[in-house]
Amino acid sequence: MSLPTGPQVPVALSTASVYPEPMSAGFDAAAELGYDGVELMVWNEPESRQLRTVARHAERTGMPVLAVHAPCLAITQRVWGADPAERLRRSVVLAAGLGAPIVVLHPPFRWQRRYAAGLARQIDELERAHGVRVAMENMFPLRRGRVRVSSYTPGHDPTVPGARHYTLDLSHTAVAGDDAFALLERMGDRLVHLHLADGTGETHDEHLVPGRGTQPCADVLRRLALTGFDGTVVVEISTRRARTRNERLDALAESLLFARLHLGSRSPRTRA
Repeated sequence: MSLPTGPQVPVALSTASVYPEPMSAGFDAAAELGYDGVELMVWNEPESRQLRTVARHAERTGMPVLAVHAPCLAITQRVWGADPAERLRRSVVLAAGLGAPIVVLHPPFRWQRRYAAGLARQIDELERAHGVRVAMENMFPLRRGRVRVSSYTPGHDPTVPGARHYTLDLSHTAVAGDDAFALLERMGDRLVHLHLADGTGETHDEHLVPGRGTQPCADVLRRLALTGFDGTVVVEISTRRARTRNERLDALAESLLFARLHLGSRSPRTRA
């Protein structure tokens, strides 16, 4: 197979990928397997919200924080208080303090009307003030049979009405039944971040190891490598069912190898 050539795209590990282990285990796994850094998931775990603690883990492992994922999930709605605008502000401040260039954000929930109305302006002000890009992520509707209901406003696809920067999540395209390449094309050069995972089209978010589902993960990576993508690829898989740490590390190592192979970049270090 002919591999694409071009600038090396960094491959980071989401700290969510080691759940239910703590954030620190994400840094350890990334360092052990040879990732280029981590994406910090701001979570209910207090340490994930503490600049000094996160910075200490980054220094200890040599793994820089390449992105911060804001607490947007339903189960993190009380992290940093009930105000979603404040959660976004604190995520950007944390990212800037860690030297991370990207904050990943989900579209507003439908009930967050005030937040949604002022979101574009807030993002503009935060990006200008802190030099961090806020990348809106594609999500998915809830599905029951043929019924599809979106929890987001104006919908799960952030290209409607549009955003300054985007995160493309390939597990979410599987759940939504969206065409990953069509979404990639709509995002265009505003795509700055990729969540690499797979899915089979189930009604729940699977976050499979890339290559184990139906999404065009390899083709998307090759496209990014060929088009001079200057963002970060983040492995964001679910390993919560792993029976041992070695089983978890094997899945993370397989995902890293998949990413590097199809990006055409160097191979990861071999785990003993």
